[in-house]
Amino acid sequence: MDQKLRDYFVHNRERQLNELKEYLAIPSISAIPSHKEDMLKAAEWTADMMRKIGLEKAEVYTGKGHPIVYGEWMKAPGMPTVLMYGHYDVQPVDPLELWDTPPFEATIRDGKLYARGSSDDKGQVFMHLKAVEAILQTHRQLPVNIKFLIEGEEEIGSPTLPAFVEEKKDLLAADVLVISDTTLLERGKPAIVYGLRGMTGIQIDVKGASGDLHSGLYGGAVQNPIHAIVEILASMRAKNGFITVEGFYDKVRELTAEERSEFAGLGQSEEAMASQLAVPELFGEEGFTALERIWARPTLEVNGIYGGFQGEGLKTVIPSEAHAKITCRLVPDQDPQEIADLLESHVKKVAPKGVTVTVTQFDKGAPFLTPFDHPAIQLAGKAYEEVYGVPTAYIRGGGSIPVVASFAEILNMPIVMMGFGLSDENFHAPNEHFNLENFDKGLEVIARYLFKLDGSL
Repeated sequence: MDQKLRDYFVHNRERQLNELKEYLAIPSISAIPSHKEDMLKAAEWTADMMRKIGLEKAEVYTGKGHPIVYGEWMKAPGMPTVLMYGHYDVQPVDPLELWDTPPFEATIRDGKLYARGSSDDKGQVFMHLKAVEAILQTHRQLPVNIKFLIEGEEEIGSPTLPAFVEEKKDLLAADVLVISDTTLLERGKPAIVYGLRGMTGIQIDVKGASGDLHSGLYGGAVQNPIHAIVEILASMRAKNGFITVEGFYDKVRELTAEERSEFAGLGQSEEAMASQLAVPELFGEEGFTALERIWARPTLEVNGIYGGFQGEGLKTVIPSEAHAKITCRLVPDQDPQEIADLLESHVKKVAPKGVTVTVTQFDKGAPFLTPFDHPAIQLAGKAYEEVYGVPTAYIRGGGSIPVVASFAEILNMPIVMMGFGLSDENFHAPNEHFNLENFDKGLEVIARYLFKLDGSL
């Protein structure tokens, strides 16, 4: 990358961070209906920024869900086209009292930018916009054609985006899709994610008597819904971490020996992970390392369980109902709908007598896996290495970006997941932040990558 670009990033850093603070000030919480106007405001802000940086076209599409923003610069005939995807919606901020500073008043402390969305994903979307701006300002043209697709529903599972992508697949046609919504391996060690786990989830509702009962008058004569739901949940996983739902592992694609060797060679300490998380020891399915379990094995987790008296002291009642929420992270070849059906069948099979049990299925996302020897992915690795000065790791991600599998199926193009966050930046939690070291380096990585794609695909 030439000196003009480096100088541009340095001289415009304060302005760019102030612009990012404006973006982060918009409470674009997709999960809460009262923020509908904020979602439109964030979409329009995104489109306006696309126009300001010099894109030829920037449009806000409104329809069934939250707005989708599309922008493009298509003045490099004969050169590859890069589609950049991200999202402007953010997670809710509760519990608010755990934030050190207001979540929508971005604050810089100790080289970190604190605000909801700073890392996931407004900050990373903003970096791509600013890298394009810098190239246009210093070179007057881009080395490749650029398209942006920025949505507002990623944090609620992207329910309307696949239909939009299908409808607009000619508009979105490109040679490579770039996503920055993942993390580095650790501080100073870049990583490209070539696989993501999918997800499926259910809610279990257990109903007993028509109302709470006095435990002295009825205890021993009726089933307690909390005991019933605990029995159901306990039947789903063995003490060694093995998931006991019949058929759950039938289609799991096993790790190759090469992948297990690569993961082991990353030098990630399980003791350090346990210490960082402040737990006595790690836990999971026997026979696999922590990284293998996080990146390439399926899970079943109880995300919430509630029912009965929650106040101080005792209240001697038998509650009339109990509830639990469960999600499963899925790996290649597992079908989210099939797993949800297996969970529902298991619950109905083991449901205790004396209560009524119902199961509700939730949004689903397929797992994703791609060969990482594609030139588009390898060039991204080289761009990282030139800036960070260390080899790029090629890893799987334990999380889920549901729409990635849809992109792969509908658009049929290589997908490069090159993120700049860190796993300890509290995305989805209070005090979310973004390390500005990676903001600065990330701008340079993105710019280098665009120049490397010039004529290479």
